[in-house]
Amino acid sequence: MGTADTAALPQDETPQSFGSRLVGVFLSPSETFEDVVRAPDFLAPLALGVIASVAFVEVMLVKIGIERIIRLQIANSSRAATMTPEQIDQAVSQGAKVGGIFTHIIGVVGPPIFLLIVAAVGLGIVSAIFGAKTKFSTAFSVTCYANLVNLLGAAMGLIFLLFGDPEHFNPNTPAPTSLGFFLDQAHTSKPLFALASSLDVFSLWLLALLGIAFSAVTRRQAKPRSVFFAFFGLWVIVVLIKMGWASIG
Repeated sequence: MGTADTAALPQDETPQSFGSRLVGVFLSPSETFEDVVRAPDFLAPLALGVIASVAFVEVMLVKIGIERIIRLQIANSSRAATMTPEQIDQAVSQGAKVGGIFTHIIGVVGPPIFLLIVAAVGLGIVSAIFGAKTKFSTAFSVTCYANLVNLLGAAMGLIFLLFGDPEHFNPNTPAPTSLGFFLDQAHTSKPLFALASSLDVFSLWLLALLGIAFSAVTRRQAKPRSVFFAFFGLWVIVVLIKMGWASIG
C-alpha cells in the first residue's frame, strides 16, 4: 500500500495529512478523493469510524440498556400481539444474555464489514459498468474516507443519547436525521417506517461522496453523477428489501 502508491505521485506533490483529508472530505471532496487515490491509506479513517461506533454502542448500552432495547424490538414486532406480559419478560431476559455480547461485537466489527462490502460494490460498479480497473486497497481507502461523514451522525446520536429522554429513544432512529425519527413506530406501518428510517441525511450524503470518490478512482472517466446513480439504484433495492422484510416481520 505505502511505497508503490506514494511513488505514483508526482515528485513535487506529497500526500495530504490525515487531518487535511478529514476536513477535505467535507469541504473539498473532489480534491481530497483524488489525493486518496494517488496515495491510498485506510487505517486512520477506519480506526476513527470504529471508535465512533464503539462509543455510540457503549453509551447506548449504559444509558438505555440492552433490556429496554430488546423490549422495544419485541413491542414493534408482529409477535408482540400474541405474547403475554410474562412471555415478553422472559423473551427480554433471554435476549439480554446474548444481545449485550452481540451488540458489543457489532460495535467493533460492524463498520469494517460494512465498509468492505461497500468497497467491493464500488469496485464492481467501476469495473463492470465503467470499465475502470483499480486495486481493492484503493477502493477500500476512498470508502473509508467517504464514511467519515457518519462521524457527524454518530456525534448527533451521542448527543441525543446523553441529553435526550431514554424512554423515547429508538435505536433505529437515534437522531433527527431521518424521517423515521418523527414517526411513532408503534403506530406506523412497518414498511412505511422502514422507508422513512432509510431516508436519512447521512445515508444520502454518503452516497453522494461515494459517487465523487469512485469517480476519482476511474480518473474521472466516469462522472460523479453517473457513479452516484449506480450506488443510488442499489440503495433503492436494499430499501425495498428492508420494506419487504418489515412487512413480514
